[in-house]
Amino acid sequence: MFNFLKGVVGGSGGGQKDLPYNIGDPYPSAWSSWSHFRGTSKDDGSPVSIFSLSGSNPQDGRLAAGRNGVKRLRTVRHPNILSFLYSTEVETVDGSGTKVTIYIVTEPAMPLYEKIKELSLEGTQRDEYYAWGLHQIAKAVSFLNNDCKLVHGNVCLESVVVTQTLDWKLHAFDVLSEYDGTSGTATGPMLPYEWLVGSQYKSVELAKSDWVAIRKSPPWAIDSWGLGCLIYEIFSGMKLGKTEELRNTASIPKSLLPDYQRLLSSTPSRRLNASKLIENSEYFQNKLVDTIHFMEILSLKDSVEKDTFFRKLPNLTEQLPRQIVLKKLFPLLTSALEYGSATAPALTALLKIGSWLSAEEYTLKVLPTIIKLFASNDRAIRVALLQHIDQYGESLSAQAVDEQVYPHVATGFVDTSSILRELTLKSMLIMAPKLSQRNLSGSLLKYLSKLQVDEEPAIRTNTTILLGNIASYLNDGTRKRVLINAFTVRALRDTFSPARGAGVMALCATSSYYDTTEIATRILPNIVVLTIDPDSDVRSKVFQAVDQFMQILKQSNEKSNAGDTAHAGSLGLSSMPGNAGLLEWAMSSLTLKGKPLDQAPIAASNSVRPVTTTTAASSGLIETPSMAPVRVSSSSDFADAPAPPSPTLTDGWGEIENGVHEEQYSDKDGWDDIKPLEEPKPSSALANIQAAQKRPVSQPKPQATSLRSKSTVKAVATKDEDDDLWGSIAVPTPKIASKSLKVKTSGAVEDDDPWAAIAAPPPTTKAKPLSAGRGRGTKAAAPKLGAQRINRTSSSGMQ
Repeated sequence: MFNFLKGVVGGSGGGQKDLPYNIGDPYPSAWSSWSHFRGTSKDDGSPVSIFSLSGSNPQDGRLAAGRNGVKRLRTVRHPNILSFLYSTEVETVDGSGTKVTIYIVTEPAMPLYEKIKELSLEGTQRDEYYAWGLHQIAKAVSFLNNDCKLVHGNVCLESVVVTQTLDWKLHAFDVLSEYDGTSGTATGPMLPYEWLVGSQYKSVELAKSDWVAIRKSPPWAIDSWGLGCLIYEIFSGMKLGKTEELRNTASIPKSLLPDYQRLLSSTPSRRLNASKLIENSEYFQNKLVDTIHFMEILSLKDSVEKDTFFRKLPNLTEQLPRQIVLKKLFPLLTSALEYGSATAPALTALLKIGSWLSAEEYTLKVLPTIIKLFASNDRAIRVALLQHIDQYGESLSAQAVDEQVYPHVATGFVDTSSILRELTLKSMLIMAPKLSQRNLSGSLLKYLSKLQVDEEPAIRTNTTILLGNIASYLNDGTRKRVLINAFTVRALRDTFSPARGAGVMALCATSSYYDTTEIATRILPNIVVLTIDPDSDVRSKVFQAVDQFMQILKQSNEKSNAGDTAHAGSLGLSSMPGNAGLLEWAMSSLTLKGKPLDQAPIAASNSVRPVTTTTAASSGLIETPSMAPVRVSSSSDFADAPAPPSPTLTDGWGEIENGVHEEQYSDKDGWDDIKPLEEPKPSSALANIQAAQKRPVSQPKPQATSLRSKSTVKAVATKDEDDDLWGSIAVPTPKIASKSLKVKTSGAVEDDDPWAAIAAPPPTTKAKPLSAGRGRGTKAAAPKLGAQRINRTSSSGMQ
């Protein structure tokens, strides 16, 4: 029965060999007869503190007090009291007798005196940290005295330890006992183990063992005296030698001196309660105490208070002691973010504090929290994560990005918020190199295909730029299938001029991935059309691109003529001198960070400047504040020419084959709908030609000539319709070209008759009637147009 009760009080375990902890090196000091060791758990290697007390006699009074301390520490729990983990009592027999050892295992901590020397704080930072520590010990003492009606009995420097988060915690509960002052029948010592307390720490009534006066005093009288002793030892930097030293107040801060004197009052009833010390002392009103206190009660604050606090926190951390911020404030901040009590601005403070850590600590302490935050449904948190991805993105492992981060980030591609879509797009510049080919070529490209036809012009532009930047991470088959279609069929036909410019530069930046056949048949025909683009910036980029691609073809031709055909079909931009600068410019200078995008008409320089956002990213992408469409005007001669139409939404680039989109761009040449070229439709042109040739003349002979000309033109039109991809812009056959040249030299081509250049020449005998018929004055002759349609039908029937 006795062994059972001893196990309940002393803890579990049959001896030191069964202790589930490894005992390490001792600290140089500990309270009373206890020894303080470093230790680790045998299970997971986590650090702990191990206290041991030995005695040669099982009935030794020190062992009895130690057992009292174990019981009290096990049952009394408070944030500012050392956390109990495990205890056991070991009996060993040697030649001289039996030795009993009590072990207490707690959270890792070190003596306060040793920690103060290690931190070496000075000036204001030292005072702020001391204020925070005393604030914590005062709360622990107040909890014991006022809430539990317990008396610690020996509050001093040795009874305080410091945890890994630099929190001060109270321990050494061997003397602790209940306060029985309210019991009129109580006799004898109220503190059975008060003889363990050093005489220099005893108050006047305790030194006299005046238990009657002690019981008449308030519960905090003895421990308030102990708080005064602790304050003296902290600020003097030495342990208290005798009670008279407490009168030396030279080292006590002036703001704390009145409270210090009240704590050490010779009259027990007049001593300051620890709870009043916390509330009234001016000394505890400082930035460190206020900041940590706010973080500890963060869940009680409203959203406005939280937002205001976290916006100030990054600057505030610069003014606080660095070690306290890293070891105390930083864990509170990560916990608040993980459990959702912190607002989005807290992420800025987290990353700033994290930048002070080593690379190893950053990986262990910051990145796990960031990865967890990506799963948050709070849109503000998601925006903040993407805005600051350049600060932590490189530290994320490829596996974490591909498996844990990207699945959550990808939801932003289809978010209703244009800002979130844009930030998600920009984040891919950092994440793409870490993605697997399954996510890169499958998931990501599908999202980019939809973003390239997004309703916001800046998003469309940034999608093109991003695709050019990540092209090197795609496999060869994906590049062949995607790049040219994305840059020509979509980007070059966008109504937003920066998007067209981005398409041109993306082609230049990725030119090393195209062979000479693709350059000659699919790239140059698309970009040459933009040499008459309404925007001067686009035109200048197009001319540069044409020069570059022509240089590639020239070099290929030279090598082919020289007999070196091994690399003639794969010569790219990388082989050209000076192309490194071009690639860099295309990737970072297209949309400079901080370069404004005017929504008003631009100046005569024709430069298009992107609007900057409040959160500029370093990805080289266009940035806009509200993602509203940007109006761009030009003062060039092409100001009246309409811009090419923007493509509509499709399922992806996988449906684009050989440069022609199956759904939208099914025309033979793919360019009939480009308005700046003013290219008339073949059916309308044919009607105009036939109208010009069917005008009535007085002689039947010219009429026959007109019919023959009509047949010739009709044959040409039929051939144009049957031509291949670029049929509508192909060079005409020699016969028609020669006739065209003759007519062109004989008279000017009218604006309303674009096909007059290839019409048959009228008879010389009736030149005047034909000239009059082709003049501008004949446009309003509606009946004549009706007659032409009838004649055309009948003539078609004859043929």
